[in-house]
This record gives sequence, C-alpha cells and structure tokens, in this order.
Amino acid sequence: MALQSEKLGYSAEEKLLIVNADDFGMCRSANAAVEKLLLAGDISSATVMMPCPWAKQAAVFCKNNPQLDIGVHLTFTSEWEGYRWGPVSGRDTASSLLDEEKYFPRDCQSFEKQADAEEVHREIYAQIEYAISLGIQPTHLDIHMGSLYGLATGRDFLETVTEACVHYGLPLRLPCRMIEDPSFPEALLPMATARIQLAEERGVRMIDDLVSLPYPLEEGDTYTNVRQQMADLLWNIRPGLTELIIHPAFVTDELEAISPHAAKRGMEAELFQDPLIRQTIQEAGIRIISWRDLMDSQRSS
Repeated sequence: MALQSEKLGYSAEEKLLIVNADDFGMCRSANAAVEKLLLAGDISSATVMMPCPWAKQAAVFCKNNPQLDIGVHLTFTSEWEGYRWGPVSGRDTASSLLDEEKYFPRDCQSFEKQADAEEVHREIYAQIEYAISLGIQPTHLDIHMGSLYGLATGRDFLETVTEACVHYGLPLRLPCRMIEDPSFPEALLPMATARIQLAEERGVRMIDDLVSLPYPLEEGDTYTNVRQQMADLLWNIRPGLTELIIHPAFVTDELEAISPHAAKRGMEAELFQDPLIRQTIQEAGIRIISWRDLMDSQRSS
C-alpha cells in the first residue's frame, strides 16, 4: 500500500505532520487554550467532543472562524469521576451506551462489550449532525480514547465510521502503519488489516502514523523535560503522514477539579508556542499540513 502522503502528491521521503488538539468542547479551560493555538496558527486543527457541556461554545468559535480545520471527536466514553456526559441521540434510545449512572462508560472495554451496533451507528451520525447544526463545517473525524477501534476487546465499529466518512466526505484518523508495529496485538491484526483495507477501498483518506506524548505526567517531569520529550518525538517522525495529538488546556480551578492530568494539559498548551519546538520542526525537515488537505483530496478523487 502506498503511503498516505503519496496520495496527496508528496514524495515517499517527505515528512508530513498534522498537529491536532483533541477534546475541544470538553470544558472552558480546554476551549480557551485550543482557540488561542488555532488562531495563532500554532497547530493544524482541533476536534470537538459534541456530547460535552462546552461543545456549544466551541461551535460558536468554529462558526465564526470557518477558515480553521475542525473535526468531530466521536465520543463514546466519559472517563472523569465527577464530570460526565452521555449520548447526543438521547438516553431513551441508547441504553446500551450507558453505564449504571446513565452516562457513557468510563473505559473502552466496557463500551465495546455492551454497545449495540445500531445504537452506535445512530450516535455517530447524531454527533456529526449536531456539529453541523451548530455551524461547524467538519474537516475530519477521529475517536475519543479510541473507543470505536476495537483495541480493547477486538469488537470494533470502524465499518460504520468509514461509512460516515464516505457519506460526509471526511478523512479519518486511522493510522495505516499501526499493523506493521511489532507491538501491535497479533490477535487484532486480521480485524485491523481488514478495516484499513475497507477504508482504502471506500476512498477514505487516512494517516500513516499516530503519535503523542505519554498521557499523564511521569514522576519528576517538568516542562523542560516534557519539551525535550516532544522534541525527541518530532526528530523521530518517519517519512509519510503523521498526526500528533495533544490535549491542551489552561490550568484553572475548573480543569484541576475535572482532571488529575491538569498540569500535563497545561504544558501541552505551551509546547507548540515554544521556539525550541518550532525550531525542531524546521530542522527535522517536517512539513506541517492540515486535515483540510486530506478532505480536499478525498473529495476530488
């Protein structure tokens, strides 16, 4: 299979990078940081969690800034202890998507085991349609916590996701080279290979690699060494099309009340404004592109 970057007209040696801010709409602290990064051009794009309380405010920003690349962060899990959300399609018709507290499950394994395929299908389309109804013009789809990939139990929902990609003409965060990684679970290889092939046959644009920093702060982490981790990650990006995901948010009382990883999110709000990271991107020969490039390519093919 050709590299995804080659399908965009680049050579096989080119290093292309999309920097995406996940969890737009999750809370006000996240929205403020993501908006700042987008307007400054420090990141390529962001994806909105439509079931979350601050999605409407994010949508107003997106509607007022249609030049920006904004995707839908398909959400089927609700991981925090005291800050929860549930289906856009309504609880009465999505009982298999709920936990005992009537919110999305906290983890992917629980979701994959209990979710009814028809209710998942309905909720995927409901989240996309809700985004469109609020004035968002989606440029791509991706998946919060990877819940629809089937990586926890082998029960995936990617056929429905790629169907939605075709319906709306949107590319997908599906890293094609993950199946070449020696650490990829052998039991999941047939499923993952088949889903990548299906997306390819349907003409859905994807990515070659997906990378990120470790989600929580490790013991002893400071901004300086987290910045070095990001620089090292950038130096090790391979030729092809890579998406790098971050979870930026300003560290506020709100964020600290929601997430035990507030400090790490605060650091990720600073990294792509940092001169060292900008210099690393340049010196590593990385070309920053956007999801809109993939969307335009998909729609014109």
